[in-house]
Amino acid sequence: MKLFQQLLVAPAALGLMAPMAANAADLDIKGVSDYSASSEQVTSISQFQDVYPTDWAYQALSNLIERYGCVAGYPSGSYLGNRAMTRFEAAALLNACLDRITEVTDELRRLMQEFEQELAILKGRVDGLEARVGELEATQFSTTTKLVGKAHMVLGGTSYTGDETDDLTDDGDYLGTDALTFNYTLQLDLNTSFTGKDLLYTRLKTGNFQDSAFGGKGYVKPAYLNVANNNGDVLKVDKLWYTFPIGDSFTAWVGAKIENYYMLGSAPSVYQPILKAFKLGGNYGVYGASTGQGLGLAWKSQVDDPMDARFGISANYVAKEGDNGDPSDGGVGNGNSKGKFLAKIDYGNPQWQVSAAYAYTQQGMTQGFGTTDGGASVYSKCRGTSSCGADSNGVAFRAFWQPDEPGLIPSFSVGYDFTDYNLPDEAADGTREQSMAWFAGMMWKDAFIEGNTLGAAVSELQWVTQQKGDDTPDDGNMAFELWYKFQVTDNISVTPAVFYLSRPFGEKTGSATKYGGAGADTFGTFGGLVQTTFKF
Repeated sequence: MKLFQQLLVAPAALGLMAPMAANAADLDIKGVSDYSASSEQVTSISQFQDVYPTDWAYQALSNLIERYGCVAGYPSGSYLGNRAMTRFEAAALLNACLDRITEVTDELRRLMQEFEQELAILKGRVDGLEARVGELEATQFSTTTKLVGKAHMVLGGTSYTGDETDDLTDDGDYLGTDALTFNYTLQLDLNTSFTGKDLLYTRLKTGNFQDSAFGGKGYVKPAYLNVANNNGDVLKVDKLWYTFPIGDSFTAWVGAKIENYYMLGSAPSVYQPILKAFKLGGNYGVYGASTGQGLGLAWKSQVDDPMDARFGISANYVAKEGDNGDPSDGGVGNGNSKGKFLAKIDYGNPQWQVSAAYAYTQQGMTQGFGTTDGGASVYSKCRGTSSCGADSNGVAFRAFWQPDEPGLIPSFSVGYDFTDYNLPDEAADGTREQSMAWFAGMMWKDAFIEGNTLGAAVSELQWVTQQKGDDTPDDGNMAFELWYKFQVTDNISVTPAVFYLSRPFGEKTGSATKYGGAGADTFGTFGGLVQTTFKF
């Protein structure tokens, strides 16, 4: 008997032979004859009229019948389970089980012979897969890190509208139309996890927008694109931070290169902008920031269903000069860090949310995009030749809603910002004291064709509403954008877009040649582009 047969039969045989109490003198020849004469095997335990579910061996007997089909009863339909088994009866039962095993073994052998060629092919494929897996394991980049990349290519240009825009600027530059440019940004994200729940994020980035209007080189800084990068074809570490959970409700961040908005428990807007000025529902005084050294903590209330509304609170700090050891112009947590503290509270779910945020910003930290150079940075020159800095306090309100399914109804994102500047006593009259901004954006998913997206936004960029010692300034302006993203494949998209900036220099429009030409009462910027994005 083969080892496989022995392993199958041994438990049954031992269990059946154990209660044998009869010896040769007790042999009932008629009973043995009756048992051996039963030619048909029992197919169901219900065929035994004297076996009940309450019997202690009921399950074992049932398994022998159903799995092996090698249990026979007496012609009377009885099993006589309390009767001692003779050696002859044990031999008959054992022989029946061996016959069944032999049948199964023969069938398996026949099937293996019939599919011998197919089995050989499968074995070869398995061996090949094992070899490839071994090769990949030996040459893999990392067991903990995943590389994700994006490449953006932008072809486009800008032109300027208004009074006397054909004049030359003070520097001899032609003000009418910028040349058509073709720029790129390449971004490589290294996502590393050590526990499956944490993330070490490293972003490498390069680009050549530094001499393009889309990179802030033109006459209007708000023309800066959201995907633009000005590294001058040099690949640099652009972001580096680590995030990890604390229990079920908290998430922490610590970063040597990070911005405040990465450390929010949830995004304040679902609109995906072309112009950076529209980012985060308005990249203004509260959410606008620069890369620096920082840390943050976010909390979310627990819910049973992900679509249930819940509360969230985030707080973080970033120092723009946190890597500078000079205490008079850098460091972390001092008066010269050019730092920013941001706190946000929100309520909602992935479909809708309302939020409020507060920011304290030190002089020198980037505020966002607005009218004039003074509107774009907290640190600005005062009127006259002297320079002064100002820290600020700002509040921001955001809300968004998006439909359950794509269709005719778009998603909506809105925002409002208010910033108050703490001017020093030496600030001259005309220095800004307060500014405001508002934003509204819409997106249609699956617009016209499934997978494509249509977007539009309008905003009054951060404009000065109050100046020291002066009347309310005429600093209002408007910005518009319209775009349509063609999703060519899962990894390639093409997005044509247009935008228009009306009075981007606010109250300074026409005050100097660089602000729209000498004596120009109106000035605007029109831009058109095609952005192609590759994801890999």
